[in-house]
Amino acid sequence: MSKKFILAVSMVLLVVSSAALAQTLTALKNQPPDGILYSFQLTDGTVMAQGDNCSDWWRLTPDITGSYVNGTWTQLASLPSGYAPYATASAVLADGRVLLEGGEYSDCGADFTLTNQGAIYQPTTNTWTTVTPPKGWDYIGDSPSTVLANGDYVIGNKLTKQMRELNPTTMKWTSIPSKGKKDFDAEEGWTLLADGSILTADVKDAPNSEIYTPSAKEWVTAGSTIVDLHSPSPFGCINYGPNGKLCYYPPGEIGPAILRPDGTVFATGSYTSTGNGAGNTAVYDSLTGKWTVGPVFPDGDNAGDSFAVLLTNGDVLVEGDSGTSYLFNGTTFTAGPSTPGSLMILPNGQVLVGGGRTEVYTSTGTYQTSWQPTISSYPSSVTPGSTYSISGTQFNGLSQAGAFGDEFQFATNYPLVQITNNKTKHVFYARTHNHSSMGVATGSATVSTNFDVPSSIETGASALVVIANGIPSAAVSITVQ
Repeated sequence: MSKKFILAVSMVLLVVSSAALAQTLTALKNQPPDGILYSFQLTDGTVMAQGDNCSDWWRLTPDITGSYVNGTWTQLASLPSGYAPYATASAVLADGRVLLEGGEYSDCGADFTLTNQGAIYQPTTNTWTTVTPPKGWDYIGDSPSTVLANGDYVIGNKLTKQMRELNPTTMKWTSIPSKGKKDFDAEEGWTLLADGSILTADVKDAPNSEIYTPSAKEWVTAGSTIVDLHSPSPFGCINYGPNGKLCYYPPGEIGPAILRPDGTVFATGSYTSTGNGAGNTAVYDSLTGKWTVGPVFPDGDNAGDSFAVLLTNGDVLVEGDSGTSYLFNGTTFTAGPSTPGSLMILPNGQVLVGGGRTEVYTSTGTYQTSWQPTISSYPSSVTPGSTYSISGTQFNGLSQAGAFGDEFQFATNYPLVQITNNKTKHVFYARTHNHSSMGVATGSATVSTNFDVPSSIETGASALVVIANGIPSAAVSITVQ
């Protein structure tokens, strides 16, 4: 064996070791007072988290340098009386409000009710308002849902193939066709694609996959995922409804699916009934419409009903049911640290890891310049307390960047505006709202949003960036008057 070969191998090992060491977990200086079930990225740069009591909510505010590790927690308004759901459908809307729909369990997991209750949170007033359910829907539970490119919220009925669309401006539900749907919507995850369509890997009708196109208002098959991504259900009839007289027969579980910058969707599986029970994965190419087989989870692990996020370097961080996280780089899996809790990408590119001990995960590598938002029109000077418009490209990022097996939707595909004072280096976020699009991978199309300059911002020469899914644009110079 030559010295040249030994040196080459040593260098490879050094690179791999350095990459592994560069992945870090750092505990928050101030832990959340009541844990985190899961979280949302609010459009003012703060984080909103559901506490372990389910009806309580908390806000994490980064410190003046933009650090979430050193951030502080404050309690927010609780949900309306009698609504303490676990496993809801949810979204951050284009106007900055947070919507919760249904819940698999009521009373924070005590009762399997598939409740049809819902509520919407207004960050500017710190208030929750009850949302009327779609007409005729007595049960919602942990339904699949997403925000369409036009800003409307779409939800699927857990027990049927029905779909409803909510206009956030009027707060009116509309029945939309679900023509062509192969199976009922239970346990599915919905992934928004660049063309505005929705991809799902079926659970009951596995290994079939389907795509819903809002303009055509119908589902069509997207072909077989080739490998089985769903787990067999260990349950028969689960009683719910009046006096428990109704039966829900769960079709099994599935893992999260994430759209990557290259247009592929990495779909993960729950445990299988063959081999060692490890979860399969599959990759859907949204440009060619073809599925290919991905790597099998190591050590018999799987991602049934688990969290995944898109890192700023383009890798997917997916959490196994064991609590171990795995990195998918487009080809292979690499085991990462233990992250037994919720995941969510932060504006600085780190990942907030909820659970018993809240931490931030810092990954290796960085984004490509072509993935960055670009700013084309912006105010050269701003006044504290005023609202302005800003436009450019890719304000919504290239992906929703976060997913669960079905419920707990926490997508972050919307623009944040960060302003840093040149002299003090202090960081301020301007609340964004009324985004012109909620699509992903919008390419060269011009998109825009409004931002409210905080009254507490420092004056003077500053740098402004637009951030999407943890990736910032190039900075532009502004003056805070």
